[in-house]
Amino acid sequence: MDVTVKLKQVQERIRAAAVRARRDPKDVMLIAVSKYANMEQILRLITAGQRHFGESRVQNLQARDQEVRDWLTETMADGAEIATQIKWHMIGHLQRNKAATAMETCEMIHSIDSLRLAEHLNDIGSRRETAVQILMEVNTSGEESKNGVPIPAAIHMAEQFETLAHLQLVGLMTMARQTANPEEARNSFTTLREIFHELRFRKICGTHFKHLSMGMSGDFEIAIEEGSTLVRIGSAIFGAHPEPAMEMGT
Repeated sequence: MDVTVKLKQVQERIRAAAVRARRDPKDVMLIAVSKYANMEQILRLITAGQRHFGESRVQNLQARDQEVRDWLTETMADGAEIATQIKWHMIGHLQRNKAATAMETCEMIHSIDSLRLAEHLNDIGSRRETAVQILMEVNTSGEESKNGVPIPAAIHMAEQFETLAHLQLVGLMTMARQTANPEEARNSFTTLREIFHELRFRKICGTHFKHLSMGMSGDFEIAIEEGSTLVRIGSAIFGAHPEPAMEMGT
């Protein structure tokens, strides 16, 4: 099935899930995770109006951003303008030695899970005189195989992030346990939402703190019901990936 047809199907499922939860569908952003997509599929989505994309590896993100920009400027009269609308999200684990490269391309980094990494990003932002938009990853499933701040440490870690002048903590991110039953993911999403509201209640974070990045192809409708504002969808659009992997958006 063509990726643009799958995109429309996913968009309709997002809309329906938001309506069921008595939410405005416009409050849920679709991030198309292009890790296993080819460039033709990505370009077809851009032509269909998709503007936000996610990648798990910095080198892929940077290469694809450049290729997309080149294609747009070379093939479309308004390609340069469209290129400015394309936003890339870093959703995989970020290594410190690749942080500067990620910041050159990313709209938002979803997976910050340590003070050391946050301080490193803050130092880069200070040198560039710009604020970096980040989400704090929380390990709500309790699985040792997953990255993320442990639940008991989440409030304190957010407080530390908020002291860094060149970081802008805009929300939280999590990845639920992989399961055949999407309903089993609900507890992870509920937990993240509760931490989010606790942070807002304590006024630890500013007005820019407004995002919950949770939900992938197998469970995004449950995530939307629990308040997700950013859903990371890969295989539901691009097809099943060729190998089992622990990814931030599948």
